[in-house]
Amino acid sequence: MDKILTISYQEFDSIEALPAADRELLAAAAEATEGAYAPYSHFRVGAALRLADGRVVCGSNQENAAYPSGLCAERTAVFAASAQYPQQRDYEALAVVGRDAEGRLCEASPCGACRQVLLEYERRQGHPLRVICQLGGGRVRVVPDVASLLPFGFDF
Repeated sequence: MDKILTISYQEFDSIEALPAADRELLAAAAEATEGAYAPYSHFRVGAALRLADGRVVCGSNQENAAYPSGLCAERTAVFAASAQYPQQRDYEALAVVGRDAEGRLCEASPCGACRQVLLEYERRQGHPLRVICQLGGGRVRVVPDVASLLPFGFDF
C-alpha cells in the first residue's frame, strides 16, 4: 500500500520576517562560520543552539585530512552544549548557516548524521527542537521539529 509523507515547514524571503530571537540565533550561527576549519571543502558552516534558559552555544564544522574524522557544526554545537551544561538538556532551536568558498551565504541544512543526533536529543527532551536554516538569497527555512527532517530515524 502506498503511503504519503507530508512535512510542514515555513520559508521566508527575508530574515527580517523572523522573530527577533530567531534573527539573533541566525546571526550567532553566521558568526560561528568564522571558526570553521574547512580547507578541503571550502564550505564553512556555523550552528547556534538556543537552550531553554536563553543561553546560546555555537559550533562550526571542523574538517580533517583523515576523512571522516571531522565533525559538522550542528553536532559540534549540540555536543558542546551537552558537555558544558549537562543539567540543561532542554534545547529550543538550532540555526544553521553556510558560506561558500567566496564567503557568501549559501544554503545549509543538517546532514543525515546530524539529523539522527538531533533527533535523539529531541526525543530525549520530549518536545520539538526547531531547525532554522539560512538559504541562498537571504531566504530562511524554519522546520518545526527534527522528526520532520528525519521521519524514519533510528531508535531503540
